[in-house]
Amino acid sequence: MSSIFSDVLGADFDRLHPMMQRRFGVGLDTGEACVGRGVMTEIRRGPWWTVPFLQIGRLRNILVPATGENVPFTIWNSPYRDPHGRETVTFVREYAVGGRPARFDATMIRHDGRIVDYLGTHQHLAVDLDLRVDDEGALLLRSGAQRFYEGPVGFRFPLLFSGRATLRERFDDTDGRFHVDMRVDNERFGFLFGYRGTFTCEWMPASGAPAHVIPRRHEARV
Repeated sequence: MSSIFSDVLGADFDRLHPMMQRRFGVGLDTGEACVGRGVMTEIRRGPWWTVPFLQIGRLRNILVPATGENVPFTIWNSPYRDPHGRETVTFVREYAVGGRPARFDATMIRHDGRIVDYLGTHQHLAVDLDLRVDDEGALLLRSGAQRFYEGPVGFRFPLLFSGRATLRERFDDTDGRFHVDMRVDNERFGFLFGYRGTFTCEWMPASGAPAHVIPRRHEARV
């Protein structure tokens, strides 16, 4: 049985830690979904002048301007078939910093041998992802080209006005937890936003994504 991630990684998928294989094996074919719950030990942002940029992203759950330590969070990984017939997996993170709820919405599909990550509540940004597996069985993710879509408008989003995400996720046998470390950098202005944390997963049948993690709009263009 395959998933959108195993299809893209090919033989490298078998190099992932077995628990990472299960987590990124969620899909309609495997019939599994999962919910991760844990703590973001650190949520960081860049200098003060990055806040307006992050506030704009906050409007559609793309970026978060808040910072904090030991912040409880939940991540929903639920596969479903979108209105365009594509298998989609949610990567929706929910947390609260200083009592204020926040979300980072992402939904991923497979297209032409790559993963495309739609960001935000309305899938305004489509981002190509480069996936690799390192020697410790961790998954390395780096974002690439980005495209902005709104109504009839569609254009390649300049990275000068956006950020490039780098993420490493692994499973640690010593504590039985997943560990994630992510940062977003702008090619001119440097570090914008990042977090690191740990979590455990609860597995469940893939019976459709919960309504609250499904985007309000599905973009057909990739």
